[in-house]
Amino acid sequence: MKLFQITLVVLVLLSNLAIAFPSWAERAPSLTSNPNYFQVGQKVIWLYKARTDSSDVQRIPAEVVKLSSKQVQIKVYKHKNEFVNRWVNPNKLENSQKVKRSVL
Repeated sequence: MKLFQITLVVLVLLSNLAIAFPSWAERAPSLTSNPNYFQVGQKVIWLYKARTDSSDVQRIPAEVVKLSSKQVQIKVYKHKNEFVNRWVNPNKLENSQKVKRSVL
């Protein structure tokens, strides 16, 4: 009797796997339609906080250098044509085109 129950459970599981259609799965979001999509060389604004408990946010112009799955490397310009690369969370970046449109 136990063998029959185990066989029945396995058959139900296999039939569910065979019947499930790929169209039922969630589709990955399109990167190009995402407003937070960044490209290498793109000009962005880094929303920088000196301390996490601070309410002051500095808006620092930067350029995207590298992309990873969780962070974006940006190039921040300093004085006298020097620059520093920083890895930042994409949520801390704004598209510079979006900023220009909102100002106008």
